[in-house]
Amino acid sequence: MNILKAFWRRMTSPSKVAVGLVLFMGFIGGLAFWGAFNTGMEATNTEEFCSGCHAPIVKEIRETIHYSNRSGVRAICSDCHVPHNWTDKIVRKVQASKELVAFAMGTISTEEKFQERRGHLAHREWKRMKDNDSQECRNCHNFDYMDFSEQGPRSVKQHSTALASGDKTCVDCHKGIAHKLPDMKDVEGW
Repeated sequence: MNILKAFWRRMTSPSKVAVGLVLFMGFIGGLAFWGAFNTGMEATNTEEFCSGCHAPIVKEIRETIHYSNRSGVRAICSDCHVPHNWTDKIVRKVQASKELVAFAMGTISTEEKFQERRGHLAHREWKRMKDNDSQECRNCHNFDYMDFSEQGPRSVKQHSTALASGDKTCVDCHKGIAHKLPDMKDVEGW
């Protein structure tokens, strides 16, 4: 107890040691917080984490070209659904926390309940991707490097006109490229 009292006296007296100790403790605390925060952010960017609530979706992607292809490049959930730049990533993580709450409350806790809400979830995600000009797609698929000679005539026409002009974005035409399209009959505005 005497040690704590001595420590408190030293901290409350205006000495260089106290100021230095407070700054040092703040620096160490900041490093610990930053490290824990980044570790948590990265842990929520794994396929294993996503499949905890979205298991049916993760099963689907394993049958698509985004999961297995001739080049060996594999996209995981966070590549398409989490922005890569830091500020937008934080905003998206806060938005996605609603899905964690929905899962915990039982709203999407079974495959049947998830399928029932899937159209609404997809509609919200497609809107988000359209609003950000399909930025997550563009992180891997760069328009400037598209080889039109390797594309079919319809793709060349669409990519060289609507995509090049900015009239459309990737998600306008490529819904269902990595997932099966959900039943949208009960989704308002669809």
